Amino acid sequence: MALITMGCARNEVDSEELAGRLAADGWTLVDDPADAEAVLVNTCGFVDVAKKDSIDAILAASELKNSPSSETSSSPQAVVAVGCLAQRYGSELADTLPEADAVLSFDDYPDISSRLQSILSGEKLVTHSPSDRRKLLPISPLDRGAGAESVKVSIPGHGSATLAWQPPVLRQRLDSSPVAPVKLASGCDRRCTFCAIPSFRGSFISRAPADVIAEIVWLANDSVSEVVLVSENSTSYGKDLGDIRLLESLLPAIGEGTEISRVRVAYLQPAEVRPDLLRVMAETPVVAPYFDLSFQHASPTLLRRMKRFGGEEQFLDLIAMIRDLSPEAGIRSNVIVGFPGESESDFETLLRFLERGRLDAVGVFGYSDEEGTEAFNYEPKVPESVIASRVKRTQDFVDELMSQRAEDRVGQVVEVIIESIDLETGIAYGHAGHQGPDDSETRVLGIEDSGSIGQLITCMVVDTDGVDLIARPM
Repeated sequence: MALITMGCARNEVDSEELAGRLAADGWTLVDDPADAEAVLVNTCGFVDVAKKDSIDAILAASELKNSPSSETSSSPQAVVAVGCLAQRYGSELADTLPEADAVLSFDDYPDISSRLQSILSGEKLVTHSPSDRRKLLPISPLDRGAGAESVKVSIPGHGSATLAWQPPVLRQRLDSSPVAPVKLASGCDRRCTFCAIPSFRGSFISRAPADVIAEIVWLANDSVSEVVLVSENSTSYGKDLGDIRLLESLLPAIGEGTEISRVRVAYLQPAEVRPDLLRVMAETPVVAPYFDLSFQHASPTLLRRMKRFGGEEQFLDLIAMIRDLSPEAGIRSNVIVGFPGESESDFETLLRFLERGRLDAVGVFGYSDEEGTEAFNYEPKVPESVIASRVKRTQDFVDELMSQRAEDRVGQVVEVIIESIDLETGIAYGHAGHQGPDDSETRVLGIEDSGSIGQLITCMVVDTDGVDLIARPM
């Protein structure tokens, strides 16, 4: 069995849960899909580019069937689609992509082993019809615990058909990186007009703090040095458990109750960020000086059309608050350009905000219509040629701004977790506390011992290469 993971860190956790379930049932996991009896493709269904990448991965795996890489090797007998794209489109995906031998839903995860056995034996499984998973649980967050148990909702990354999780039985690591994601929660209760995720991921469900800490203990015992807490909206953590400020107590508890070197919090919703949360993140030693804020835009008018809140001045005030608490913190965000109705003035507001905000990392996305979202029917649409032009202009602009921000850090002291080492050159690669794993890296010179992988090393930044830092151990 081979697992191919597309998309975000949340999908990585889901894949490792699937791996844990399969390994517990006797399946042997291999790295190379060409050597596997079956290939599971954990798809992403967020935006057009991600969907295409997932479909391409399914097609590539399908081409391996009956094409052994050598005379003695086997080839996959089945290619199975799971994950967000499979959940979102179900039978429609199965009909249009016959190269997939089956398209499975989240509800198949608890029985993934038997499903695969059936597929390999030639059985044609009935593919689910897509439905709005928000309707499976009560509207009130506080009523969701009993609701999830009563309807047997499968929550990927939570480990069972109910809300109970049993580490480490239902997770098997698929790589040896010293950095690993951990799910805080799944689903989302917000209604951003451009986003379809809540419809196929469902309502917001937090994991119990004890389960989160137990998983981190297990990962630390498996040579993990840094965990990244992920969810669709980490600032909502605990609201369904009766404590909207639960993250403020969880973060110190992780530092006190585990041997993990560093914790990074991802996916903060600006409208829900609390001053106490910022203070705890800045003052808790184990928490990385890193703030992942999903601004999406800076024009108040456009943000209201997105059903989001805030604007340029409010966001700049939030950034200032963070830098007052943690002057050298890294701040990252994503922005969408070309949203329906985006005027040239709106676009210029976004560029002005990015220049004034001096963010360390910015992901730039061109708007694309997503079926089932409110914005799908919004007018006026921005022409695709204009969207492409604005994406390029924004990307070129932020690339320059991010490089300047990196140059500002020359002479600073940073803490770097070493993730890999080139022993021939003596250069190690890792991430400082302010750097997100997918945004930039720090190259540490003069590291010649492979035993340094996973260590947290204090370094001085001596140079930059674009957005990347070059540093020497102190």
